[in-house]
Amino acid sequence: MKQGILTIYWEVFKNESLPLLLGATDKGLCFAGSPGSGEGECEAIIQKRYPGASLIKQAEPLRPFITEFAEYLDGRRTEFSWQLDSSGTAFQELVWEALRHIPYGETVCYSDIANRIGKPTAVRAVGSAIGANPVLIAVPCHRVVGKDGSMTGFREGLDMKRFLLELEKKNKVATG
Repeated sequence: MKQGILTIYWEVFKNESLPLLLGATDKGLCFAGSPGSGEGECEAIIQKRYPGASLIKQAEPLRPFITEFAEYLDGRRTEFSWQLDSSGTAFQELVWEALRHIPYGETVCYSDIANRIGKPTAVRAVGSAIGANPVLIAVPCHRVVGKDGSMTGFREGLDMKRFLLELEKKNKVATG
């Protein structure tokens, strides 16, 4: 690896419930989202978030992430144990950290997150930061809904958001 060039290993995790495009550095998971269609599109999705990164399609470095995502989708895992290696602005990181504290199987609204980070008037900025979250599910932005409980924007579409919320609700009841 050349000095200063970020290396990202990537793979599409194919699961009967939900395929995921995963990307990781030597430090941790840096991307999780929909794979799009085909290898070129997968690389373009990651490259858009990490311009100039060296991308290597290789499953082995992603094995711990794949294992835990499979357990999550099977209802056997509610938290992830590995490190994340994603970064954003200071505000985005504050929002993403608040998202990580939303309990499994529960939802909050955008103003709840704004209040939690001490910026009660920054609801729109919170929404933008949530939309920029590069590691879906691990940073559970799908747990944020409209103030009235309605499904609101989600980078990967409302069908995926609905699926994740229903999965967690069903598994929380089964284990709770």
